[in-house]
Parts: sequence; C-alpha cells; structure tokens
Amino acid sequence: MSVNNKKDSVWIQRALVIVFMDILAVMASYMLALFMRFDFVFSKIPRVYLYGYLWSMPFWVISTVVVFYACRLYHSIWRLASVAEVRRIIAAYIILVPIQIFGMLFMHLRMPRSYYFMGYIICLCLTTGIRFSYRLLRLYTSRSRQDGPGIRDRIMIIGAGSAGQMLLKELFNSRRLNSKVCCLIDDNPSKKGRLLEGIPIVGGRNDIPDMVKEYHITSIILAIPAATAKDRKEILDICKHTGCKLQTLPGIYQLVKGEVKVSQLRDVEVEDLLGREQVKVNNEEILHAIGGKVVLVTGGGGSIGSELCRQIAKAKPKQLILFDIYENNAYDIQQELLRTYPKEELNLVALIGSVRNTNRLNWVMNTYRPDIVFHAAAHKHVPLMEDSPNEAIKNNVLGTYKTAVAACRAGVKKFVLISTDKAVNPTNIMGASKRLCEMVVQMMNRQYANTDFVAVRFGNVLGSNGSVIPLFKKQIAAGGPVTVTDKRVIRYFMTIPEAVSLVLQASYYAKGGEIFILDMGEPVKIDDMARNLIRLSGYVPDVDIPVVYTGLRPGEKLYEELLMEEEGLQETENELIHIGKPIEMDDEWFKKKLRQLDEASFRESGEMKEIVAEIVPTYRPEV
Repeated sequence: MSVNNKKDSVWIQRALVIVFMDILAVMASYMLALFMRFDFVFSKIPRVYLYGYLWSMPFWVISTVVVFYACRLYHSIWRLASVAEVRRIIAAYIILVPIQIFGMLFMHLRMPRSYYFMGYIICLCLTTGIRFSYRLLRLYTSRSRQDGPGIRDRIMIIGAGSAGQMLLKELFNSRRLNSKVCCLIDDNPSKKGRLLEGIPIVGGRNDIPDMVKEYHITSIILAIPAATAKDRKEILDICKHTGCKLQTLPGIYQLVKGEVKVSQLRDVEVEDLLGREQVKVNNEEILHAIGGKVVLVTGGGGSIGSELCRQIAKAKPKQLILFDIYENNAYDIQQELLRTYPKEELNLVALIGSVRNTNRLNWVMNTYRPDIVFHAAAHKHVPLMEDSPNEAIKNNVLGTYKTAVAACRAGVKKFVLISTDKAVNPTNIMGASKRLCEMVVQMMNRQYANTDFVAVRFGNVLGSNGSVIPLFKKQIAAGGPVTVTDKRVIRYFMTIPEAVSLVLQASYYAKGGEIFILDMGEPVKIDDMARNLIRLSGYVPDVDIPVVYTGLRPGEKLYEELLMEEEGLQETENELIHIGKPIEMDDEWFKKKLRQLDEASFRESGEMKEIVAEIVPTYRPEV
C-alpha cells in the first residue's frame, strides 16, 4: 500500500469514529433533554414522548451527519482545532434549525418545547466537545511529557505575539521534541504576569539574564519576525551573554501564511547582530534590466559570482553565461542551477577560461554577444597579493582591461565591475589594484560611448571566500585560538545577497562612469564579531576558546573607507545606494601606464608597487 493510501485510510477511520460519536451525541442529547424535562425520573416520561423520541431519532441523526459532512466537519485536523472549526460548527447548527423544524412538522411530532431547545443546546455542546477533547488530551499529554525526567532543552521564547503563540502550539504538538517551554519574554509591560497557552510571560528584554537563571533555560528562541534590525541586535546582544543556544524565525512571511513551524527555526548568525536593515531593491527594475537579455558573469563560480548567477537566473534572462577559471566552482554552481531550473526555463552556458586570455575573451564575447557583463573575477586575498603583487595586477587590472575591451568590441550594452572599499586610499596592493580597475572602467566609459561602464563598491561580505567568518568558524571548530589582527580593527559588512542585489540594481541605474556605493550603516569591530561568533557557537571567549591578537598584516588598515574626498556623493532612488562621481584624469597617460604595468608584471623585479603608487596617488604602501 502506498503512503498516500495509508494516509487516506487513517483519515477515513478517524472520520468514521467521529461520525459514530456524533450519532451517540445526538441520541444522548435529546434523551437527556427528556430526562431534564421530567426531573430525571424515567417513569415520569409519558410513553407517547418516548415513541416520539424513537420515531424522530433516525431523522435527527441522519440530518446532523449530512449537514456536518457538508460543512466539512469530518475533514478537519482536530489536533489543530481552532476558531475556524468553531465557526463551521455554529454554521452547521444554524443550517440544522430549519431542517429540524421541517422534520418536526413533517412527522407531526408533539414533544415538549424544552425538549427541542435543550436537545439542540446539549447536542451543540457535546459535538463541539468531542472535537476539541482530542486537542485538549494531546495538550495535556504533551505538557505531562514536557514535565517528565527526560527533558533536555528548557526553552525561553522571546515574543508573546502571534508568532510566539503559533510557535508554542507547534512545540506542544510536536511529539519528537525533547523540550519544555518554560517562560515567555515580551517588552509590553501589560503582558507581564499573564499567561499565553498556559506559559507565563515573565518580563521584558532586560529581564532575560535573570529569567534564564531562574528557569534554568538552555535554549532561547526569538519569535518576533517583524522586529527591526536594531531591536533584534539589542535583544540578541543580551541573549548572547547567557550561554544559551539561540534560534530565530527567518522572517515575517510565516505570519502572512499563517504558519510557524519548528523546522523553520534557524540558528542565530553573526548577520543578525549587525543591527542594520537589509538592503531593499526594486525587483521590477532588476527584471527590466536583466529579463530577456544575454548576461555574462566572469568569476561566476566565486562567492559573489555564484550568487549573481542565482539571482540573475530568477530574472529569466535570455541566456546566462558562467565564466570562471576554476572548474570545481564553475561545476558546483552549474549543477545547482540545473537542479533548480529546467532547461526550458534557463539557457545556461558554463565556460572555463581566464580573464588574462585575450583570445579566449574575444571568442566568448563574439560567440555569445552578451548584453550585460558582470565582472566579478579577481584575486582578493590581501596578504597573498602583498607577496605576489605582479599576479594581482595581471589578474585584476589587466584582466579587467582585456575583458572591458572585448566587451566593447562585441557590442555589450552594460559592463558592471565588482569593486571593494579597499580601493579607497589603499594601503595594500589588492586594494590599489581594485582602484586601478575602477579607473579602467571610468576611462573605458569615456572612450566607448556605446557601452555603459560602472563599478559597485562595497565592504566585506559575510561568508564570502576570503572573509573572516569562515576562518573564525574553522578556528572555533578546531578548538581555537581565534586570531584577530588588532583589537581596534573595524570593517563594514554586508551579506552576499545584499551585495549582489546592489550590483543588480546598479546595472539598472547605470548611465555610465558611476561608482555605486552602499550605505552599510555602522562599521563593526572584528574583535566583537569574533567574540560574538564564539558565543553563538556555545562557548565563552577567553575561557573555552582563546582570542589571540596577531598584529596588523602587511598592507592592512585599522579601518576602511567607502568614499574618496574628491568623489563627492550623489543620491539614487534607493536611499541606501549612493554614487561617487568620476575623477578626472588623462586617459592617454593612463593607457601608457597600463602598458608599463603589463610589461612590469612579467618581471619579478619588485618594482610593481612603486609603479602602482605613481598611478594611484592615494595608494600608501607600507614599505
């Protein structure tokens, strides 16, 4: 027997049980009404009334069962019975009134008036009780199980609103959870001391540490999907010091759909502690910019490039071309997209090649004729590039120039460069190379009117290849120590989806020559981030996992900037996206310097940083 057949069989069996109990309830209700009418003395009931009861019962039973079925009272999941089921029961009994009046007249019944009224009321109470008794029994047994000796998790839920209530019900109904909800936290002072689903609301966010100790809490769940990023950060900042496991609901969509499930809970991540609202983009603009177009992503297998491919695929391009030198990454994102989208929905091409290879770039551009190019291919590890500056220039600068030239010759409409805040007043060769890439893009925009060249500049991306988060997680998994370069180091952070959304919207705003800059809120101390990640992993910093300061690495700054003074700042329709104006320069002189960089990149003479410093006045290498 198939799984679906088994489920149907179980449902039919349960429905038949309820039908049988309804039949007993109808018969018992009207008999009890007769008893009540004659003072609960059977001998006082006239024989004519007993005959009337027996004569009418088949009609009452059949009409009740038919109406209940029509109102779908045998289709509900009664362990989740709620107000909706009560409304259906009341509707059924309203329908039964004229039916039973008709039956009484048709059968010429002459019963006491109280018999009809009391029988109707008792039957309503009994049939409703039958349906809700299953839920009450489950609730009682789940509460008893939660109070048992095998409980491992003692849970505190933050948020005594709709989401908190739905989550409570889900936790009570789940048979597989070896846990107990002990208390609720809510900042509304009028709720303190009250009960939600039988669980006490014990105070606001400032009471969390004391209540964790009082109730011996081991897990905290944040159930306020509509909370602002600032409120979430403030609450989680309190929770992270309790030593409890932290979980949260992913978003407000559960409330819209009317469901909150335990399976939807996720562990709190460092991103939740940033305290900044997620960047919102206009999806219609992105669809307009990308939908139906041929799009090429260089570095398409990297952390940014692969997310670009995911979001571009959703916009239904005419064709998506994934270009990367590293075959493993390209294969992974190719297979992911093939699993997600049927061939008729996404025309995907995955190509292996280097942005240093002019012939390969020309062939790709001329063969596929992309409308938009997102250039994400780059070397970005700061310490590695300090030791191999020639490779940084070959790949980042000359690779960008070659890709841009090939794009122009192939008639590309828009070329979007992925840049970084390290390009502003750079102290390392990686940042300086990205500043040179921005200069390439702005020069190309001036010289090729048919292609709009823009750059998108943002800070560190959480979880991307080369970011500190994966490194910290590996160090924590190994038992430490977690290494931080300097206690004073601060950085701007954003998530990969945010970064990519900004890039995509920039492709819509692009008119040519702009550098788009994201307002990423307040910078974050790397030391705080490392310690938060240790706490979120269930450890105590400097007790379970030591934090060690190693000193700034070559070319590393204490803080990053997003804008150079001479660039100014211009607003866009998205209040979190700004534009830095192009900086004037001599394009012919710059081209000569690019040729000089090209020649020097093949000589291991150690002169590369000096040449770069001549071209980028704000580059301050630490020699």
